[in-house]
Amino acid sequence: MSHLCEVDPQVFDFAQRESDRQRDSIRLIASENYVSHAVLEATGSVFTNKYSEGNVGRRHYEGQQLVDPLEKLTIDRATSLFGVKYANVQAYSGSPANMAVCFGLLDPGDSLLGMALSHGGHLTHGFDLNFSAQYYDAHAYHIDTTTGLIDYDDVVRQAEKVKPKLIICGSSAYPRTIDFARFSAIAKDVGAYLLADISHISGLVVGGMHPSPTGLADVIMTTTHKSLRGPRGALILTDDGEIIKTINRAIMPGLQGGPHNHTTAAIAVALLEASAPEFKTYAAQIVANAKALAEALLAHGFEMVSGGTDIHLVLIDTTNKGISGKKAAVALDKAGIETNANAIPDDPRRPMDPSGLRLGTPATTSRGMKKPQMIQIANWINRIVNDPTNESLITDIRTKVADLCVKFPAPGIE
Repeated sequence: MSHLCEVDPQVFDFAQRESDRQRDSIRLIASENYVSHAVLEATGSVFTNKYSEGNVGRRHYEGQQLVDPLEKLTIDRATSLFGVKYANVQAYSGSPANMAVCFGLLDPGDSLLGMALSHGGHLTHGFDLNFSAQYYDAHAYHIDTTTGLIDYDDVVRQAEKVKPKLIICGSSAYPRTIDFARFSAIAKDVGAYLLADISHISGLVVGGMHPSPTGLADVIMTTTHKSLRGPRGALILTDDGEIIKTINRAIMPGLQGGPHNHTTAAIAVALLEASAPEFKTYAAQIVANAKALAEALLAHGFEMVSGGTDIHLVLIDTTNKGISGKKAAVALDKAGIETNANAIPDDPRRPMDPSGLRLGTPATTSRGMKKPQMIQIANWINRIVNDPTNESLITDIRTKVADLCVKFPAPGIE
């Protein structure tokens, strides 16, 4: 970044320090990862200079001789990897992609049914303050708070009562396998479209560690970062030729102008990387690490929603430790262990200071960490959560975290 350093030393300094922070921290935020040098290079390529409103072969600007084949390549890699017929690769990220699906399939005021945000769903699945509830008649299904699992009987009851035009399955804080086949049957019974939002688990899906919604959902949406290990973008996937036409129109001119071609290039690289045999090994290790982390934390007396995990994500209830999730997250961050506070089902605490702590293993797995490191990390988490104001303890663990990180280089940084 020599040119950046010369032109804008202040931004260069921010970037350099952020690089150091990512290198020297244990990053356990479930929605974050490390991308490869190749993905970073594609993201910073000259494709950022080009404007390309429209779709392949149908642009409003000239000079698309290389953008068109690039986007076509990205579409082909997406459809091949996920086993679908059609893909839109232009959505800027997951929330705009879900908005495009809604704009494409629904009319204002139509009903939709998604997992309640407070029970692990996403903002775009029907949260009151989000577009998904502002423009549509949004209703929610829940998990069974005694088991921590999706209450499929509740999904059926809500679907039969509401008769939604769209059902959304997927989550941002649900640590168990999602039964796409059951959701598909429920949607068919009430005549609803089914959107599978696999943003968190798409890397596990293509890696064979979670069942795929392909052939079961009318539309699949995924971000391209998180467990898929790409740039901040999104894919909208379907086998229905009419649906892809409505999605394409919803993206442009409905919601966006030109796609970010540099992001498209980086998505293409990430999809190629995800198609390699070693990506399956990576996905399996993500799940193995999450299970090891959960088991070690349970041994330290932590309580967690559903009692464990099937995927990359662990959701802890810190109430029995006498601390809120936010205070725990802040103390851990000081020690170089990056997590996020998160609501638990029926959380009695306010959203900015919830009872839960969400952990994920994609980034640590990208660094090559395995079960022994998960056990060590769980031990550090336990010590800090039990003594969050002990500055000497935090400093000591911060040093140990940095020493561990030296042994496991960060992809794309080192």
